[in-house]
Amino acid sequence: MDAIRKRLPFSGYSDAYALPSIIRCETNLYLAQFAFMKLLPAKYIIEQALARGTLTRGTKVLETSSGTFALGLAVVCREGGFQLEIFTDPVMDKGLENRLRSLGAEVFIITEKAKQGGYQRSRLDALHARMRLLGHSCFWPRQYETPDNPAAYEPFADQISGMLDADVTLVGSVGSGGSTCGTIERLRQKAPGARLIGVDTFNSVIFGQQDGERKLRGLGNSLVPKNVKHELYDEVHLLSAPLAFAATQSLHERHAVFAGPTSGASYIVGRWRARQYTGETVVVICPDEGHRYVEAVYDRDWLEQNACLHEGVLLDAPVTENHPSTALPPWNRYLWKRKSREAVLSLLEEV
Repeated sequence: MDAIRKRLPFSGYSDAYALPSIIRCETNLYLAQFAFMKLLPAKYIIEQALARGTLTRGTKVLETSSGTFALGLAVVCREGGFQLEIFTDPVMDKGLENRLRSLGAEVFIITEKAKQGGYQRSRLDALHARMRLLGHSCFWPRQYETPDNPAAYEPFADQISGMLDADVTLVGSVGSGGSTCGTIERLRQKAPGARLIGVDTFNSVIFGQQDGERKLRGLGNSLVPKNVKHELYDEVHLLSAPLAFAATQSLHERHAVFAGPTSGASYIVGRWRARQYTGETVVVICPDEGHRYVEAVYDRDWLEQNACLHEGVLLDAPVTENHPSTALPPWNRYLWKRKSREAVLSLLEEV
């Protein structure tokens, strides 16, 4: 933490929540519980932009996000005195939108979905149009492609290796690719055999599924981010929303860890891995706490209304699938084996 604080041009709330608590759940299963993980890349990206001169005082920050990276930027921009514009879509919950506006951000909700790339493409199109209008007086953090996103997780990796050793099995959800890829790259500098398991959801294109509606938010994508380095993953697990919701509740009931559904999805995968491979030390990334989901994932009536209550049976193990693009709910595992995305997708053509 001290190393982070020394680099920062400003400090405040975001310093206090930079790194997670490490919680031991079972003999070889640990949770890295962040209060607010996206603060880490948000602050690091802004810090690096200031250092390079690509962001200067008076420059407006623009980003596309429907989740907590937007909130991370809002906190950092409020601390640093920068104006922020967020381009999002109707999936953003009202509570998050209210927090963004309270922190001084302008929120633009894009209601037209692009034919290819969905809302994420239409949000990007709107952002690019705004950038053309503002010219040089704006800065785009580019969370999906800037190398500063994965680089921001080096202190987290050092925390793991300092407490548990670098030769671990890391389990984490995949959205931008920053947390899983950045952390494992740092860990493998010390322990090349450290293992990475990515957790995604069905109808996300990242690992080869067709784009479609996704009830499980906070992971997955309608576009393949450049920061997802597929060659780093040993396994990929795909989970349905009802299963992830059930796992989130189980995490709270069994271990008193109050977290969001991306944490629940990663927890059930990590729990299975730790029990199957008792000689490994398994570390599960839990990106945020559960406050945003009290009236959703933790609410029985909401689950009933969204057809998730009876479908959300907590399973003990996944089905191992021959190819990620043909995987079906509720839980599938694919042995990725550190191959490129192109190499994996081409396997289906050979069958």
